[in-house]
Amino acid sequence: MDVTDLARLQFAVTGSLHFLFVVLTLGLAPLVAIMQTRHAISGKPVFERMTRFWGQIYVINYALGVFTGLVMEFQFGLSWSGLTHYAGAVFGAPLAIETLVAFFLESTFLGLWIFGWNRLPKKLHLACIWLVVLTAYASAFWIMVANSFLQHPVGVRQSGDHLALTDFGALLTNPSLVMAFPHVIGAGLFAGSFLIIGASAYHLFRRTPEQEFFRRSLRTGVVWAFIGSNIAVGFGYAQFAFVGDIQPDKFNGAIPRMALENMLLIGQLVHTIVMFVLLPLLFRNLLARARWLHPVLMIMTPLPFIAAILGWLTREVGRQPWLVYGKLTVADAMSPGLTQQMVTFSFTAFAGVLTLLAVIDYLLIARVVRRGPERADLGVAEPAEPSPAPALAL
Repeated sequence: MDVTDLARLQFAVTGSLHFLFVVLTLGLAPLVAIMQTRHAISGKPVFERMTRFWGQIYVINYALGVFTGLVMEFQFGLSWSGLTHYAGAVFGAPLAIETLVAFFLESTFLGLWIFGWNRLPKKLHLACIWLVVLTAYASAFWIMVANSFLQHPVGVRQSGDHLALTDFGALLTNPSLVMAFPHVIGAGLFAGSFLIIGASAYHLFRRTPEQEFFRRSLRTGVVWAFIGSNIAVGFGYAQFAFVGDIQPDKFNGAIPRMALENMLLIGQLVHTIVMFVLLPLLFRNLLARARWLHPVLMIMTPLPFIAAILGWLTREVGRQPWLVYGKLTVADAMSPGLTQQMVTFSFTAFAGVLTLLAVIDYLLIARVVRRGPERADLGVAEPAEPSPAPALAL
């Protein structure tokens, strides 16, 4: 394997690991916000407990996902300085907006939400989680703007040895963006919902004391898995209308074709099961009582995540050998002077760190799920400090 292929493999591995965190963040954030909204409207304690329990899983995934994003940023400077030189004036703009505006705002509102339990007014606290959702989606939008430019460079002109931006609005209406962004949002809802489904099935199967809690959680997961899968499937197929026009050789290679076929197989299979099996079984809580089906739901939990990674591979590998389609090849985008030993070292370090973070994320989430909502730490009221003993009169 030469240095170019090794650098490509490094980005593919680290990008796939990072995307696992992203897709769960995009899926869980709106579901947690909906649970808290239901509590605000109904006043039922169960919805507050659901918010705290699933919200704690969201916070764990978000915190560890931040570090995986930093690793992705380092790679642009280390391995792909040719991209920065040639298209940095265009590609860098949406990335800068994502970091300086969307990400920092998202982190700020999330911090207010985490530490605002029992401190902020309830309506303001609820607004914080919805602002987290909006800024998370804004962050994903600007990342997709940058990625869509690589897929289909629009709004630019050649200026010497680099590209110059001539129409910022063209980036925002890029045909490669308008259907892909909702597809990613749908995939996130699909994956986040199945985490809730799998965890709820685990507790229902074990007949833990929190049966009512997980019956409601299971219902929420199935409903939003249905909504998310419809969005993902609908906008996924809609992309075929123009992909052939802007990238006619998209699916000619073995890897993107195989990834596409398996993504479609998994997506359609799980979507069909949700629509024709799980959704009807919500009637009179039949699904919650169907204990024989719960292990199947647990086994199915990773499938939307696998489909999301396959979709990412289809989109990225199908662009090869171009990094900026039709304008800059992967080989020309590489940093000069890189050796196989240098890339091997960075590959081992980056992949090792991200794999470790992914394992830690899984173990922490599994621990929270096993402990159940009774031992959720998020939003627990702090014990009041004891009053000082009165001084003895002398």
